[in-house]
This record gives sequence, structure tokens and C-alpha cells, in this order.
Amino acid sequence: MGSQQRKRPRFLKLENVIARLTLILGVLVAAPVGYLYGWSWAVGVFIGSVLAWVSFRWLKQGVEALALAATAQAKQQKVQVPVATYFKAVFRYGLIALSIYVTFKCFNVPILSMIVGLFALGAAATLASLYEILRPVD
Repeated sequence: MGSQQRKRPRFLKLENVIARLTLILGVLVAAPVGYLYGWSWAVGVFIGSVLAWVSFRWLKQGVEALALAATAQAKQQKVQVPVATYFKAVFRYGLIALSIYVTFKCFNVPILSMIVGLFALGAAATLASLYEILRPVD
């Protein structure tokens, strides 16, 4: 009577690790940057990492929506993708640009610090990928 647990694919776990690691790296980098360059730089790094996290989540949702639409409409000649999927795909870059501009103009947070924060996603993806490559297979 034991119920078998379905194993989640490894890439789903990796996506969640990358998302969490993006925010963790943002906080870990913001602390010494704040100590060395001031609180405005720390805020900028953190804002950049949060924007990178939001962008990653929206990208993930967009890819999932496209895959679902393609699978559901596999036998149709013309696949219909929800308009919101296209909107999120394009708007995420606009959101990053607008957020950086407003934060820079209104709060005098250095643009370079926010750009450094955006790199948290790349660093998180690199670290998570290296971990997956180096860890033994189950």
C-alpha cells in the first residue's frame, strides 16, 4: 500500500536553485559592497538582483506557457499562444530598464550598482550548473 513518489526532473530542481541562489548572491554581494561603497551601492546591487530574479521567473513562466500551448495544440496547423506570454517576454526588459531609470533618478542609486546586481542571475546559473556537473548522478 505504499504510494510511490514521482521524481521531479532534475532541471525543475535546478530552476528553483537558480532562482533562490540569485537572491542569496544579491544579498551576499550587497553586504560587502555596502560596507565598502555605501548604502546606495548596496541597495543598487540588491535591486539589480531582485530585477534579475523577476526576469528569470517571467522567462520561466513564458517558456512553460509556450510549451503548454504547443502541447495542447499539437494537432493543429496554427498554434495560438496567449498574448500575455508575449507581453511578459517583451515587458521584462522594459521593466528592468524602467526600474533602473526610476531608481537612479528618484533615489540617486548608482546605475552601475544595479547592473552589478543583474549579474547575480548569471553567477547563480553558473554556480548551479557547476554543482550539477560535479555532483555524482543518483
